[in-house]
Amino acid sequence: MLEGLYKRKKTSRFDVLFYIVAAIFIVLALRLLTLQILAGGYYQAKAEGNRLRMVTMTAARGIMYDRNGQILVGSRPAYTISIMPTGKALDEGEVAKLAALLKMKPEDITKKVNDHKYGYEPIRIANDISMDVVTTIEEHRHELPGVTIDVEPLRYYPYETMASQLFGYVGEVSEEELEELKQKDPNTLVSGGTILGRSGLEKLYDSILRGTDGGKQVEVDATGRPVAEVDRKHTVPGSNIHLTIDVNLQKAAEEAVKNQLDQLRAQGIPAQGAAVVAMDPNTGAILAMVSAPEFNPNWFAKGITTAQWNQLNNDKNHPFDNKVISGEYPPGSPFKIITGTAALDLKKVTPEEMIFDSGKHWLIDKRNAEGEALGWLNFNKALAKSDNVYFYEMGNRVGIEELVKYAGYFGIGEKTGINLAGEAAGNMASPAYKRKVFDEDWYLGETFDAAIGQSFTLATPLQMAVMLSEVANGGIKYRPYVVSRIDNKDGTPKEIFGPDKLGILPVPKNIMDLIREGLRDVTNEGGTAGDLFKGFPINVAGKTGTAENAHGRDHGWFVAYAPYDKPQIVVVALVEQGGFGAGSAGPIVRDVLAAYFNVPVNKKSNDTNSKSNKETATGANTANGQKPQNTVTSGQPRKD
Repeated sequence: MLEGLYKRKKTSRFDVLFYIVAAIFIVLALRLLTLQILAGGYYQAKAEGNRLRMVTMTAARGIMYDRNGQILVGSRPAYTISIMPTGKALDEGEVAKLAALLKMKPEDITKKVNDHKYGYEPIRIANDISMDVVTTIEEHRHELPGVTIDVEPLRYYPYETMASQLFGYVGEVSEEELEELKQKDPNTLVSGGTILGRSGLEKLYDSILRGTDGGKQVEVDATGRPVAEVDRKHTVPGSNIHLTIDVNLQKAAEEAVKNQLDQLRAQGIPAQGAAVVAMDPNTGAILAMVSAPEFNPNWFAKGITTAQWNQLNNDKNHPFDNKVISGEYPPGSPFKIITGTAALDLKKVTPEEMIFDSGKHWLIDKRNAEGEALGWLNFNKALAKSDNVYFYEMGNRVGIEELVKYAGYFGIGEKTGINLAGEAAGNMASPAYKRKVFDEDWYLGETFDAAIGQSFTLATPLQMAVMLSEVANGGIKYRPYVVSRIDNKDGTPKEIFGPDKLGILPVPKNIMDLIREGLRDVTNEGGTAGDLFKGFPINVAGKTGTAENAHGRDHGWFVAYAPYDKPQIVVVALVEQGGFGAGSAGPIVRDVLAAYFNVPVNKKSNDTNSKSNKETATGANTANGQKPQNTVTSGQPRKD
């Protein structure tokens, strides 16, 4: 009996041991099944990730050409320094050594690496490294494991600040953007290191310009240093786009703006910035577009520094704004073109009727800019001399509702439709607007103000160019455009853009002929820009303007087209806080027209904004008895 009990107890112990061993083997088998079958792919990828890395190869962005095939924006090869992540914390000594070689702060390098969240792709640390630095890093490669040097296409703006707001700038996709893009489209071609358009045409046409990034699969050693290339996927360059911009005219406009702003500031005039646009009135093609101050987009392509960013971001003159399309200003005296058109077309005045200017209007005490009195005036003389009292009376006769209607014909208060981001609509003063915004009644004095382009009326320089183009070309309203062609990958045209007719000005030709004659006489002897264009071999039609500014000195306008009898170009210039339009904006327009028609320009100073030299009367003398510059033989001082 005792023997049987002993055998049973022995068997029970063996069974327990057997079950324990069996359970262990079952667990191991299940674990092996999990590792080899169920999660085999995952761990194989992890293993390969430790051995093989995919190095992104950035595709060259498409080229932007001017209307004559000159490169405006392109790419050039540049050395790039990257760190291959290893999954381990960075060695502080290695980071400090790399930072010293690149002249960077160690914490900036550490931040770039720590912000990287996606896989084992190389982390770009610095762009456009000089050959000297590349050579030094190569000499210390054994001390910098995981650091790689590659040659990548770098976006390049050969004219630096030229047309920077129009072209825009590029930048590397951020981790946050990449995460958002992958959530929206898991198959997105954007990956870490992809260069995206950030503003201007770079952003608007990013999907066309960007192309498709490629990559190379490399084998790395334990330190993360590439030792062999396993496979490669070639990049596909972006498509090219052709612009309507004429690079030579653009450069001339840029130079004219710079020279004039320098001269104005030297005279103590706080001109803050300027906007210039040149357009073909027969098609709507933009020939030049300048907004000052500008910025250098190469800073962003290379990787903008904190100091550079602060400099641009804190600039009170807003270098990122394209003032041609987004700047809204009172149109001032150029609006008299619209007021005059309405008065003549509605037969509120005849071209021959004489109206007496005593220096102020007889219904409301509203005066000319400097209190001058020009006596008896007909329509042509009033427009050529930009007489306020005459056009106050035109506003009185026409009425605000008709002014609003005719302003609409010319596009005031609505976007031009140019295919650029950030265009402003402006505004036309009206009783409805005042009621909506201020809940107040409209008064006759406000109609007077609206008739000369003040009150609540605002317009962009581009709107003024479209308005003047309608006058110049006989009444056809074209949509302005700046991109003329998009290419296929092989360089053949994919899409071509041309004139887009939006409508016809509902005003008879004989009325517009009267307007054009008045604008021609603005630049003839006796007009507000007579001295400015004295001796100019091309017959120019234009209009000066000085717009009141509640926040500082008046803005200066000048709008013009040429030749008068067969217009080829419209040029509009606006100088912020530049004072009188003939003296601030006028020289810019003259220089742009001179460049377009290959006319030699006398680079003498245009000191038209000083107290003694503001388009003064015939016989007005300087201290030495000589006639001052930019005077007109009007017999009275003129502000415009």
